[in-house]
Amino acid sequence: MSRRSLTRRALLAALMAAPAGHSQGVASRGLHTTPRSKPSGLPFGSRLTDISAAAGLTKAAICGAVDRKDYIIEVVGCGVAMFDYDNDGWIDLLVLSGSRLDKTSSDATNRLYRNNRDGTFTDVTVEAGLVRHGWATGVTVGDYNNDGYEDLFITYWGQNVLYRNNGNGTFTDVTKEAGFVRPGQDWGSGCTWVDYDRDGYLDLFVANYAVFDPARTPKAGASANCNWKGIPVNCGPRGLPTTRPRLYHNNRDGTFTDVGERSGVAGATGSYGLTAVTADLDNDGWPDIYMAGDSTPSFFFRNRKDGTFREEAILRGIALSEDGKEQAGMGVAFGDYNLDGNTDVLKTHFSDDTPALYVNDGKGNFSEASIRAGLGVETRYVSWGAGIVDLDNNGLPDLFIVTGSIYPELERTLPQYPFRTPRLVFRNLGGGRFEELIGEAGTGVSAAHSSRGCAFGDFDNDGDVDVLVWNMNEPPSLLRNDVSSGGHWLKVRLVGVQTNRSAIGSTVTVRYGDRVQAQEVTAQASFLSSNDKRLHFGLGPSTSAEVTVRWTNGNTERIGKVSVDCLVTIREGHGVAGTQPMMRAKSV
Repeated sequence: MSRRSLTRRALLAALMAAPAGHSQGVASRGLHTTPRSKPSGLPFGSRLTDISAAAGLTKAAICGAVDRKDYIIEVVGCGVAMFDYDNDGWIDLLVLSGSRLDKTSSDATNRLYRNNRDGTFTDVTVEAGLVRHGWATGVTVGDYNNDGYEDLFITYWGQNVLYRNNGNGTFTDVTKEAGFVRPGQDWGSGCTWVDYDRDGYLDLFVANYAVFDPARTPKAGASANCNWKGIPVNCGPRGLPTTRPRLYHNNRDGTFTDVGERSGVAGATGSYGLTAVTADLDNDGWPDIYMAGDSTPSFFFRNRKDGTFREEAILRGIALSEDGKEQAGMGVAFGDYNLDGNTDVLKTHFSDDTPALYVNDGKGNFSEASIRAGLGVETRYVSWGAGIVDLDNNGLPDLFIVTGSIYPELERTLPQYPFRTPRLVFRNLGGGRFEELIGEAGTGVSAAHSSRGCAFGDFDNDGDVDVLVWNMNEPPSLLRNDVSSGGHWLKVRLVGVQTNRSAIGSTVTVRYGDRVQAQEVTAQASFLSSNDKRLHFGLGPSTSAEVTVRWTNGNTERIGKVSVDCLVTIREGHGVAGTQPMMRAKSV
């Protein structure tokens, strides 16, 4: 075993043996910002504008009290999804909702918005059968029964729910029939569809955050885990009991079996699990699972190709910070920011810390590049949902992060820690470097909210990446992206045949000019959210692109040159099934 591996094993042992007492309930390294470099002065050809009110997204997403938070259940918040539930070629929106402990939130429910194809949306929650009250947390989108329609799995504090898409604009709650009913009050958090055994049917990984019972949870200020900078705040996650993730095997008949024990997944304990993302991180043709750990080590479940997993995050350099410290792992984004054809990882954290940018060597070994990439200039905010997305279509993926504090009481005493804070955009300069944009990315970025989940997709079909953002006790933000760079682009939609119909776990590699970029179809990302499964590649000045697909089952299909500035649909084993210009919506 290498010295590096031995060191990481020692670090994990020390962390697991550490006493329960900490200076606060959430991990933060207390870092100061690094000096900003001289601005590049380069124009940024993307402007993000919040059009939510004009688009009809007017209902607030409820989560706890507005001006104080007594318990951690009130602060974690929810995810969102951008997906085409009715297969009309237009992206619809799902916004999850929590509740209130005083039960004054009779209007609180998850909401499904149907795309009207004109820049506006209609709330179809009731008609779709998705009204549900409770503390929703995360969502994963995928076609688990391979009938051609995307289904929903939503995690809750309480009972998780599986909704089968009926293909007629409605959903049916099939939680009991599928075998997901569990006694007790589990707190489901991150969740992702994953075909871990490559049999063509989607299995399900579910993270759990903590064991939470308001009757047994200490009040604010009761211990060191219930204080932040000397001010009493809600308790946790440190001090609360941890629990374990679960893995469910798809029996191909509409039911699932809990295989957490025999797969090895349930043996991974001691972490407060949040966002879960699946991808083939070591390029061996089998999907792995990565789970962000809040104030505890994150987990990397490497697929052993025999129905079992081995947790290797410490060994792979993706569990902790570069200096071996725990961080408040919340959101996760996968992408190929340095254009080497490998999937890199962005993980978001608490204030007084940096996001972690992990570089993949192509074999699933990671090194942190946060400071040298320029992310150390920003440590002011609590960061949540994130994406590695090319906002300006120049061929270099940028970083987008939403932020928001968890302590609304704090700013009365410490105004430098406001509850509502802006979004962040780091423009990719190439060469592994980013610069934070202050104001250049538009009013949708500079506006202050306490946000959590966000999802990325092209809701108006105009050839760029828009953003849906979950805001605490406010309506969501729909950030329309208006690109002026003139850069070309390509969208790729995969349809599985032998592979699962949603093609989750399949990778598209695009070569354009002297660049190569890989993206994988995921079922959860950002923070407890799900993105548009049409993969978007900015191409810059390139007018041609070559596409290769590695399907979830390991088969590789070389498509060759495809048209640009359009949506290309690729059907497994049949090549390009359709090429179409995007159907642009009218502006609102």
